[in-house]
Amino acid sequence: MEVEVKLRLPNSAAHQRLSDILSPFHRRTHLQSNLFFDTPSARLSSNLAALRLRFYDSDTSCVVSLKSKPLISNGVSRVEEDEEPIDPSLARACVAEPWRLASVESSRVLRRAREEFGCGEEGFVCLGGFRNVRAVYEWKGLKLELDETQFDFGTSYEIECETGEPEEAKRVIEDFLKENGIEYEYSALSKFAVFRSGKLP
Repeated sequence: MEVEVKLRLPNSAAHQRLSDILSPFHRRTHLQSNLFFDTPSARLSSNLAALRLRFYDSDTSCVVSLKSKPLISNGVSRVEEDEEPIDPSLARACVAEPWRLASVESSRVLRRAREEFGCGEEGFVCLGGFRNVRAVYEWKGLKLELDETQFDFGTSYEIECETGEPEEAKRVIEDFLKENGIEYEYSALSKFAVFRSGKLP
């Protein structure tokens, strides 16, 4: 189970201000390309699941993820997640020809998608996706992720924190944002849900 605090920032100015304040705690920045897949009859989506290939930093690495049963409430997201590395060149071949996902035997995650959701019977189609610039900070014992997510229909900004104690982490982050005059609100949708809706919240 992945548990994250997810707070949405109103605009690029708030994102830049927070980035400047957190700069002493910056550890790395990732350029991510996220692409999603389903069957032609939407077997995954109809079961509240999503299959994602995430490419990092010009395809230096790639991770395949199967997420299901998402729940987001009061700025805390909970979702069942299974993920593993996958060879970037193989992943790119699957993007070009999604039917290949049904024949990759080396991936536990793809086997689960085929066997548990019956995706192997129909094959896969690519739904498209979005890009994300993720700056990672280590601050007060928390790993903060500051996101600039670029959809075809606009850009959104969030701060996220994966944690086993979401309410306490949320309180600390909210106090920090308020002390620095940075506006925010609780994220009501996952990035995938925003992508599928076709519009910013």
